[in-house]
Amino acid sequence: MDLTKKSKENIVYMVEAIKDKLRMANVDAFKADNFNEEMYEELKDIYDLVKTKTTFSISEMQAIAAELGNIRK
Repeated sequence: MDLTKKSKENIVYMVEAIKDKLRMANVDAFKADNFNEEMYEELKDIYDLVKTKTTFSISEMQAIAAELGNIRK
């Protein structure tokens, strides 16, 4: 998957990967439809961070969830 290109498919892929990796309980709050291409770079940055880590502290998960909330449309 080429994540350098802004597309709805890439947004769906990244949001799903973030939710899976973080094992988020409230997945309804982070549907891919809640994100648009205007915030693509910010979402990509979060995705890149999440993919590089193997474990997350509670505070890291809260910070990531808060940032995702900030970039939703």
